[in-house]
Amino acid sequence: MIIDEIKKGNVQAMKEHDAVARAIYGVVMNKVLLNSIELKKDGKAQTDNDVIQILQKTIKELTEEKENYLKVKNAAEAENIEKQMQLIAKYLPKMLSENEIKNIINGLADKSIPAVMKHFKENYAGKVDMSLVNKIARG
Repeated sequence: MIIDEIKKGNVQAMKEHDAVARAIYGVVMNKVLLNSIELKKDGKAQTDNDVIQILQKTIKELTEEKENYLKVKNAAEAENIEKQMQLIAKYLPKMLSENEIKNIINGLADKSIPAVMKHFKENYAGKVDMSLVNKIARG
């Protein structure tokens, strides 16, 4: 599972005394743990897709944080955040390209927007940018 790989990365960061990496690994592991607890309340088990969604949301949050640091001209913190984004991005699956999305849509029997969106959400969660799918489906 992805979380196991993240834990290994955290251990490696501890060995290397990498405070920047340790900080983001700690944040991600806490978010994953909280999500796991919420899912267990509902009698569900955590999957890699749940972890992928957490990683994607974290990257989005870091992007906003980085932009704010750049606005106040704090390049050092912006660099640290960029490093953190790269560290967690390597745990995400390869995203589908525009051509791959078009080919999948062309292969569907029902090409209506709701059907296309549902298909991608069920089969490609975490591997595709849903706003891109929406744009291509409307195009």
